[in-house]
Amino acid sequence: MVENVFLRNNVTVLGQGPQVMLLAHGFGCDQNMWRYLTPAFLNDYKIILFDYVGSGKSDIAAYNTERYSNLNGYAQDILDICEALALSEVIFVGHSVSSVIGILASIQAPHFFKNLILVSPSPCYINQPPDYIGGFERADIEGLLDIMEKNYIGWASFLAPMVMQNPDQPELTRELEASFCSTDPVIASRFAEVTFYSDNRNDLSKVTIPSLVLQCAEDMIAPVEVGEYLGQHLPKSTLKLMKATGHCPHMSHPEETINLIKEYLSAAYVA
Repeated sequence: MVENVFLRNNVTVLGQGPQVMLLAHGFGCDQNMWRYLTPAFLNDYKIILFDYVGSGKSDIAAYNTERYSNLNGYAQDILDICEALALSEVIFVGHSVSSVIGILASIQAPHFFKNLILVSPSPCYINQPPDYIGGFERADIEGLLDIMEKNYIGWASFLAPMVMQNPDQPELTRELEASFCSTDPVIASRFAEVTFYSDNRNDLSKVTIPSLVLQCAEDMIAPVEVGEYLGQHLPKSTLKLMKATGHCPHMSHPEETINLIKEYLSAAYVA
């Protein structure tokens, strides 16, 4: 099973530290997106990187429509990796939709996890008036998915700058767009539908693992109200409002992201 999981999810193990840190990429991305963060943790942590099935250099033949029809299928990828590598006390770092995927994994098997680091998370992307602001109306999501189906390349060029939102770093927007375009369009469309239509607000109360929520300023995908909602409804959570703008602070503002993670983990170890 270990070999199959390694191939299926293109698992990479780096670093020499005794503490395990598992990093999970967001929608349309792959493990390479963590390259600005990993050098800061290599000396003290064993870093586990991977690609979800259908992303990066994963085994696309392992994609199963039924398994990945909801986020629990992706959570199972994480649990399979933890089991195959006999991991424990894992510090899980998830970007965007992977934050919720990590939450679901921790609910199913809390014994694998020590802390959850949630970068630009959202438990629900669609506004649910009058009590919840997710950032999108349902019609917005329907429109995005429709464009995605009819003109995938055009969709990628439209969404990438909206997600990255740092025009002073155009190379990052180009990289994200290229990453979107390198993903199989059919699988990407299914993952997008699963991501944007998911509502995991009711799962938050089930989380027993302490967490850090990193909320960016001016994030069009997960606005500040989402971070505040998580801070109020996610047990044992610490909310940090970042100076970083956009939805990918681990790429656009790696120093701030690294500092906040290290600060949180130092305090967690002391506690």
